[in-house]
Amino acid sequence: MLLPLLIAAILGYLLGSLPFGYLVARARGVNIFEVGSKNPGATNVRRVLGTGAGNLVFGLDALKGAAAAAWAVLSFTGTTFSMHPLGGSLAGSEQIEAGGWTQLGVVGLVGALIGHSFSCFTGFRGGKGVATSVGGLLILMPLAILIAAVTWFSVFFSTRYVSLSSIASAVGLIVGAFALKLPALLLGLAVTVGTFVILRHTANIKRLLNGTENKFARKNAGPKL
Repeated sequence: MLLPLLIAAILGYLLGSLPFGYLVARARGVNIFEVGSKNPGATNVRRVLGTGAGNLVFGLDALKGAAAAAWAVLSFTGTTFSMHPLGGSLAGSEQIEAGGWTQLGVVGLVGALIGHSFSCFTGFRGGKGVATSVGGLLILMPLAILIAAVTWFSVFFSTRYVSLSSIASAVGLIVGAFALKLPALLLGLAVTVGTFVILRHTANIKRLLNGTENKFARKNAGPKL
């Protein structure tokens, strides 16, 4: 099982490292690391370049999280199967029992979150992992992420703070996972992802407490270039 897990971690990291926020902004002549909050996430892209660009980045970031978590499900079917290291070029094989894909998906998603936040393509800078988490968790625990999504929208429409909504949804994810009595591996993932997202919002928490955090303001179009 060690080799498949290692592959899942590496592929997850590389997928997560794809800097879609930076690339979308750069295509419009903007270095996202130099404007707004200087974060390459969907929220800052939306704030600087408009709703369309922000939604595009959110979708792409979510897609890479989903891909990192889902590749094992799509690659391996059945309850028991053999994986031959390096396509059978080495002697021996590893048996992965039913549920093994969940372990691979979890490792892949964690790798993607690390890659998204510390991308090797942008000098180990990155976003806060919300969209990437959503994509991966839709594959691994859809009901729990539904609870988190409801929490996000409830807080957002009542406060207009994206950061506070993300923090609240992270808590909602953890609470939802325990309420649904998910397996221990997925409970651990929910706690890990939720805590990771909250810690990535440390600066936002400070601004919220100081009353200096920016509320969301709709921007329909990017700057004329």
